[in-house]
Amino acid sequence: MKTLYFNGRVYTGEDFKEAFIVEDDKFVKTGNSAELLNEAYDQKVDLEGKFVCAGFNDSHMHLTGLGNTLNVAKLNEHTDSLSGMIAYLKDFSAKLSPGSWIKGRGWNQDFFSDVKRMPSKTDLDEVSSKDPIILTRACGHCAVLNSKALELVKIDENTVAPLGGAIDYPNGLLYDNAIDMIDKYMPAPDKEEIKQMIRSSCRFLNSFGITSSQSDDYSSFRQVDPEVINEAYRELKESGELTVRVYEQSNFTTIEDLRRHIEAGHLTGAGDEKFRFGPLKMLGDGSLGSRSACLSRPYADDPSTSGFCLFSDVHMNAMVQYANAHGMSVAVHTIGDKCLDQVLNAIEIALKLNPRTDHRHGIVHCQISRPDQLEKIAALHLHVYAQSIFLDYDNHIVEARVGKELASSSYSWKTLMKKGVSVSNGSDAPVEIPDVMKGIECAVTRTSIDGCGPYLKEEAFSVKEAIDSFTRIGAFASFEEDIKGMIKEGYLADFVVLDEDPFESDPYKLHEIKINATYLGGDCVYKR
Repeated sequence: MKTLYFNGRVYTGEDFKEAFIVEDDKFVKTGNSAELLNEAYDQKVDLEGKFVCAGFNDSHMHLTGLGNTLNVAKLNEHTDSLSGMIAYLKDFSAKLSPGSWIKGRGWNQDFFSDVKRMPSKTDLDEVSSKDPIILTRACGHCAVLNSKALELVKIDENTVAPLGGAIDYPNGLLYDNAIDMIDKYMPAPDKEEIKQMIRSSCRFLNSFGITSSQSDDYSSFRQVDPEVINEAYRELKESGELTVRVYEQSNFTTIEDLRRHIEAGHLTGAGDEKFRFGPLKMLGDGSLGSRSACLSRPYADDPSTSGFCLFSDVHMNAMVQYANAHGMSVAVHTIGDKCLDQVLNAIEIALKLNPRTDHRHGIVHCQISRPDQLEKIAALHLHVYAQSIFLDYDNHIVEARVGKELASSSYSWKTLMKKGVSVSNGSDAPVEIPDVMKGIECAVTRTSIDGCGPYLKEEAFSVKEAIDSFTRIGAFASFEEDIKGMIKEGYLADFVVLDEDPFESDPYKLHEIKINATYLGGDCVYKR
C-alpha cells in the first residue's frame, strides 16, 4: 500500500520538502505536495503544515534498565529533599508485600535542599528495618542500602570491595563494581518479565519520537544470561511488539564471556533491521555526580578522591584487542580524563596490532577531556556517543567538581565535530529521561532548562546539527547510515511529526515542542 504524506515541513536530513510517499516500510519518493499529489497512491495524509523529520535515534541507553526503573520507586520525582524522598518511600513501601525488596532509582544528593550529603542506611532504616531497601543514584554508579539489605547480602565492616568498586559501610553506600556484589542475592527477572520491561520502554520511547535505540542491556541484570535477553527481543520482534529498532551494545567484563558471544555469531552488525548486535560495550569508570569518574587529579570539591577506573590497564587492553581482532567495534563508557587516557591507549594499541579502516570504535559520554585527548580522538577516527541532556544537571556542578582548567575543555563535542569526529546523541536512560527535544535544546543553548549557563557557549550545536545527532549520525554509529536516519528514497520509513518547527522556534523553548506522532516502518506507534 502506498501512503502519501503531504502539506508538511519535512526535514529530510539534507534539505526541506513538503511531501513523501511510503510503500510497505520504506520511503519511496520525496518532493513538493503538488507534484506528489499527481502520483499514484492508495491513501493520503494531510500533515497540516507540521514539521516532520526522521525518527529519533537514542544512541546510548539501557532499554531493559529503563523498563525496570519504570516499575520501581521513581526517586527522580522526589529528590528535592531527603526528607521528602523518605516520606515518599514510606508511602510507596506500604503498597508492597511484607518482606519484599523496596527498590528505587533516581536520587541525586546535589538536589537535596535540606541536607548536603548522600542518603545513608540510617535514613533508609526510617522507612523499614524489616524489609530490604536498595536505592540507586540517578547515574547508576552508586547505591544505598538499609541495614536489612546489607545483612541479607552479607556486607559488613570487614567486606573488601572488588577492583573498580568502593564500599562505605557506615553509610550503606556501594559504588560501581561493588554494586555487582549483591546481584546473586537479588531476585532475577525471568524472560517474560524482561519482555514486559522492553514493551514498557518501547512505548515510553515512542512517546518521545524515538524509533531506534542503541542499548546496553546485559549490564542491567548481571545474573541473567545475555541469551535470555536476546531471545526476549527476538520473540517480541516476531510477535510485532518491538516498536523500537534495537542495536545491542553488548556489555561484557571477561574475555571468556566475550569469546562465547563472538563464537555464537554475534559480531557487530549481525542481525536484522529490528534487532542487531552492536559493539562490545564496557564501563571504564563511574560518574561525575558520585565522584567516581576517574580524573587525572583530585576532585576540586573533594581532594580526598580522584575517582577510579573499573578495570586495570591490562584487562582493558585485552578486552579491546580481542574485540578489535575479531571484527567487533568497541564502545566504552568514559567520563573522567584519566579513564579517557586508559581507553584511548587501549584502542590505539589494538589498532596497531590489527589495523582497521572503518572500525567505528567509540567513546560513550566523553565528558571530562583535555585538548590533547580531543586531538587523539580525531586522529584515531573514533565515534563519540554524547548526551547533551547531561548539561541540564552537569552545568551546575562541572567546574566545582573538576576545576576551571579541566572544565574549560570538557563536553567539547562541537570542537570534536570540527575536527571531523562523528558525534551522535542520546540520553543514557534511565540516567536521564529520554526526552529528545530537551536534549536538542541543551545541545543548542548549552544552558540548563532552569537557566543555568551557558556553559562553553562556543560548543553549541546548530538546530540542524542537533537534529542530525539524533537521526542520521546515530545511524552512522551503528553502520546503518544507508538504511535509516533520513527521509530518503529506499530508507526505512521511520519518522516523527512535531507540533512546531524547531528551526523556527525559540531555542530556549525547544523542550516545549510536543511529539504529535511517531511512525516505525510506516506504522503509527504513537499518537498524542
